[in-house]
Amino acid sequence: QVQLVESGGGLVQAGGSLRLSCAASGQSFNIKAMGWYRQAPGKQREFVANVIRDGITNYADSVKGRFTISRDNAKNTVYLQMNSLKPEDTAVYYCNALGNFNIYWGQGTQVTVST
Repeated sequence: QVQLVESGGGLVQAGGSLRLSCAASGQSFNIKAMGWYRQAPGKQREFVANVIRDGITNYADSVKGRFTISRDNAKNTVYLQMNSLKPEDTAVYYCNALGNFNIYWGQGTQVTVST
């Protein structure tokens, strides 16, 4: 089993920045990729970004150029640096980890971007 704990959400004005962190514990050596999804009220959960073990990153088109995902393998932690935030980025952000046979989710952290 893998446990994921997120931190770093909050309220920020449009144009501002936030950094989310997600620390993995448990059988984290099995993790192949870690990433972030988000879910806005009344909408489906959507992919934001991920990083696989060899460092390759992927981003949703809506966040390219504004968000940066990084991973510290020694700390089993993934970060999401979010710059130039927009009101439409408001959502609950969920950390995600892909293991050999399972997908794990964090509890979510709220990000609210005000106009």
